[in-house]
Amino acid sequence: MFSLIPLPVLAQVSPAPTPAPQELLVPQTVRPLPGQLDSVLVFNSNSPELVQEEGILLSTFPPQGMKTPSAHLNLAFRDRFDVFAHHIARAKTPEDLRTLYLGVLLHNPGSQPVTVNILHAASYLSQPDAPFIELPPYVDNPLGTVYAGPGSRATDDVLRGRRQPDFPAQIVIPPRKSTLLLNLPIPVKTLDPPLNGRSTVMRLWSSGPVYAASLAKFATQNADGSEQAPTLEAWQTLLETGALAGPRDKPPTPPEQTTGKVIYGRVAGVSRGSQWQAQLVDDPKAPIADWYLSIPQAGQAFSYGLSTLIAGRLGTEQVQTAPMIARYPDTAYQAHGNYAIEYSLTLPLRNTTDQTQTVAIALETPIKEDQLSKNGLRFFDPLPRQVFFRGTVRVRYTDDQGLPRTRYVHLVQRRGQQGEPLALMTMKPGDRRLVQFNFLYPPDSTPPQVLTVRTN
Repeated sequence: MFSLIPLPVLAQVSPAPTPAPQELLVPQTVRPLPGQLDSVLVFNSNSPELVQEEGILLSTFPPQGMKTPSAHLNLAFRDRFDVFAHHIARAKTPEDLRTLYLGVLLHNPGSQPVTVNILHAASYLSQPDAPFIELPPYVDNPLGTVYAGPGSRATDDVLRGRRQPDFPAQIVIPPRKSTLLLNLPIPVKTLDPPLNGRSTVMRLWSSGPVYAASLAKFATQNADGSEQAPTLEAWQTLLETGALAGPRDKPPTPPEQTTGKVIYGRVAGVSRGSQWQAQLVDDPKAPIADWYLSIPQAGQAFSYGLSTLIAGRLGTEQVQTAPMIARYPDTAYQAHGNYAIEYSLTLPLRNTTDQTQTVAIALETPIKEDQLSKNGLRFFDPLPRQVFFRGTVRVRYTDDQGLPRTRYVHLVQRRGQQGEPLALMTMKPGDRRLVQFNFLYPPDSTPPQVLTVRTN
């Protein structure tokens, strides 16, 4: 029989310091991603990220008749286009707790009505809609109820083809008139600290040309202390008489500068490319019926770069970043990070070995490099604190029983984190499995990532 012996009282000691991350090298190849971005234009409003001075965030209106012509980029949208907006409000002083509103205007310059279809749309606040909570690295998310941050939640909704109920399916803009696509608050009054953010992702289709503008304006204070949202007329006045909102973000490093620290800058402009579609195959020149992707040999892996960018190409020589076709001079030269852009990748796997193999598909966040300094990808163990990816991915594949599977998985990955399998398949010699992988690159994430195919 065991006897219970009182333990001596120990002096209080500080917790052991967290061990410094050690590098882990995984020998493998990294391949450039086939395919390319489509030509769909994206109204990309992300600068200034922190907004404390009301004004114009992004305007594609013509400059004629405007008080600040340089704030208007003179570019119309039609047919398919996207709207992405990601901004943060923080009280300038403890006493100034006014609610900041985000407004998005659409204007029809023509002589006929224009119909705008809202295909998919989601807009969430950090508080209370989608707080940055601690989540495990890997959580099944079949219903879209798992998220950390408004970017994670909004991109998940659009990945599933959802439109929030507050958005109509369609709006009609009369000739030479403007309408509000968005008029939503970013409140800070009850928060400690008084800090909040909003992420918005929308996919639209317009029957005719429209100009767009995103603006930031504080709510009107009523005599009784209550607040009133800005009216359409107030937004139009701000557009016509206002200047760029502030404070301005750090200006980006010019693309021709190849030495020193790279400042990517925040995006404010129109980028080109809403989706990257690709077939990952051994020989894209072969007839489509003969397309397949050979799995790695046992114990080996290969990866495809995702959201690779200047100074972060992982040895692929490929920059996937969406180009800017209109921008402000103090904002990003490219849409670094590809926020809210969808990756739609098809992997027709084939076991070309003479043995049965177990194959895994995973998303991973290796240590960022431009050229691989060693023969493979570098990871950390233990992991540092910085979270580099928060969002839901979808994988569709045929399981080992021959049944089609669709999985939504919410991932949280820190810098240098290896990924857990999203799909695990046991493939006999000659066996084929079609895998489809989709996600919208979530705001508040840091590129690049990789999609890894590994044979155990």
